[in-house]
Amino acid sequence: MPVQFNVQIGSFRKINKIPNAWSNNDYLQLMAIMGLNDGLEDMEATELREMCMMSLNDLEANEAAKIVLTHLFSELAEGKIDQLSNDMIGDRMWEEYSDCLLHEGFFSAYALLREAFNGVFAEPTGVEFMVDVTATDANDLTIFDESLHASMVRLLASGLSPDALLHRLFEDQITGTQFPEAAGILWKLEAVSSEGLSRQFKVVSSDFWFGKLANTEQFEASSHADESDEEE
Repeated sequence: MPVQFNVQIGSFRKINKIPNAWSNNDYLQLMAIMGLNDGLEDMEATELREMCMMSLNDLEANEAAKIVLTHLFSELAEGKIDQLSNDMIGDRMWEEYSDCLLHEGFFSAYALLREAFNGVFAEPTGVEFMVDVTATDANDLTIFDESLHASMVRLLASGLSPDALLHRLFEDQITGTQFPEAAGILWKLEAVSSEGLSRQFKVVSSDFWFGKLANTEQFEASSHADESDEEE
């Protein structure tokens, strides 16, 4: 059953990369795929990253994209990786790819490849913002314990116009009882604080979904948890 909240949006900003999206281990694995992994384990982090970026830049752009996608998406077939690595140069896969659960990976792939090639690839567009949620009954806040991502996407959807892309593509999930795609819409979702009837969350997502909230300060919203407890 939907419950009502007051929602305040704060410290909204645009981002083109997610901090710490790439680790030393990621760079080592990328180098291994390129066959350049000998003697790198003891290398300083900054030097390892620079070597990885230069090694990617030594390749053709689509070949570098193939290396990055192979590392990120082991579940995709080699033929699909080949196709996507060619399509990436002209497309915006962090928005356009059919499976939104892969959007965050594409976003970080574009950020890395764009830096390695000083352009060529489109600049990824994301958003980071704070969400303060206030309930009239403390029990209503438990929906965020039951299915955090689904409940938050439904909540934020209330702040968008009815013709927003999120509504057009996922209205059945927003109004329904299952929203498995929610984790692909909210890339990072962190509970920052909880006090009385209020909770604060930090959100990282795509400008594609929530860019329109940039000029929104507050709104009344309804939300509900998934019926399944297996989402999170």
